[in-house]
Amino acid sequence: MYYKTLVTCMSLYIFDTENELQNRKRAITEDPSSLALDDSIIVPLIEMLDIHNHLARTFRHASYRYKATGSIEFSITLVRQPNRGRQYDLPTANEIGGLIVGDLSATSVGKDIVVELKSSALQRISDLHPLLMSLQYPLLFPDGDTGYHERLPYCGPEASTVRREYMTMREFYAYQIQTRPSEGMTIIKGGKLFHQYIVDAYVATETERLRFISLNQKKLRADLYNNVCDAVEIGDADATQLGKKVILPSSFTASPRYMSEKYQDAMAICRWYGNPHLFITVTANPNWVELTDHLDAYGGDSANSRPDLECRIFKLKLDEMMADFKKGVYFPKPDAAVYTIEFQKRGLPHAHILLWLKGIRKDVIAAMIDEYISAEFPDKEVDREGFELVERHMIHGPCGRMRPKSPCMDKGECTKNFPKPLSEHTRIDKSGFVVYRRRSDDTSFVVKNDIQVDNRFVVPHNLGLLKKYQAHINVEWCAELAQ
Repeated sequence: MYYKTLVTCMSLYIFDTENELQNRKRAITEDPSSLALDDSIIVPLIEMLDIHNHLARTFRHASYRYKATGSIEFSITLVRQPNRGRQYDLPTANEIGGLIVGDLSATSVGKDIVVELKSSALQRISDLHPLLMSLQYPLLFPDGDTGYHERLPYCGPEASTVRREYMTMREFYAYQIQTRPSEGMTIIKGGKLFHQYIVDAYVATETERLRFISLNQKKLRADLYNNVCDAVEIGDADATQLGKKVILPSSFTASPRYMSEKYQDAMAICRWYGNPHLFITVTANPNWVELTDHLDAYGGDSANSRPDLECRIFKLKLDEMMADFKKGVYFPKPDAAVYTIEFQKRGLPHAHILLWLKGIRKDVIAAMIDEYISAEFPDKEVDREGFELVERHMIHGPCGRMRPKSPCMDKGECTKNFPKPLSEHTRIDKSGFVVYRRRSDDTSFVVKNDIQVDNRFVVPHNLGLLKKYQAHINVEWCAELAQ
């Protein structure tokens, strides 16, 4: 019997198993021939799951019962072990699965996963169920491993030093994606499936945080009750609409209160110290030696396949950079500093940093800018390393009339105003923008995309920062901009 309706998800293990290979292909696309799907790979994967995955065996058992009875009036329930609370060992099929024929109304209370054929609607699986990820990603968890649950205790020598008794969901997933060759690397070798797994893990973690906030509104909103009364008294809002929404506290990252609090903090610094002096943008480098060495040591993956490593290395370097700034390594010690981390569409993280420097004298601004910021190639004969780093990381484009289809071009003009004008000296224009020193030098140029690029295309930078962190680090003087 070949089903006209699409067989997907767990039903692939139960219905129309004679055509399971085609059904699995059709679950991806209505025209399997349009994809290069290799049957010699799919069939062994199905056999592997049937042998080693206890969840797959549970569904196969349901398939046998279905074929034996010919009835579709049944449901599958994954049952938690009774009298064990939420303490889960590695389960077997008999311990975690049961096939219940008939009405589930009397037996389904408290169950997290219920797959019913009586209804065409999909059943929601709790993000707290320990088998959630094994059901969603059978190829990452071919044995059907038990995942996170709320009473997962700490273990190891550090367990006694942790105040909490049980592990958080974030800690569990962070632990799972570390490189441990002795434990296998199936998850982190999953490619794009690994990327999707990280996203799902983050969504589950954030959902759990939001659930906690929703269930603890009385504690979190105690300081807001007076504000609700005040709003009603002055007639700012409809009383029936006040106090009913879930309020996200400022401790929840990226919530409206979080963003407002950070903004107010930054504005308070501006009110006290005035305009910041330096605006620095640092972008992750996918060719950092720490990243490439790790990838080469564990199978030669590309940097794009391990965004978790990119982000972790970037954050470590950013923390070290901020520590350098506080010590006054590259610039005068700052009175204050703020930064924010963002992500480009191609995935690379970058940070925008503002520094308020100590002891800045207005009468020597141009000389100070030249001391800390360069917009030129270093002398190739004197500083070959610096020259090559500027060539590799700090060249814009090229763009303009020489390359009108460059991504930065809009209506025939570069949105970043490159190429910049040549100038023998650094100066501040009438609008407060810095015109950096970019001297005309016939020996200071490189060829990029068959175009000769000179100082006009060099992005302002600090050579010391560039040599240590070896990434695109744009340093701009911004203190003189009109307020």
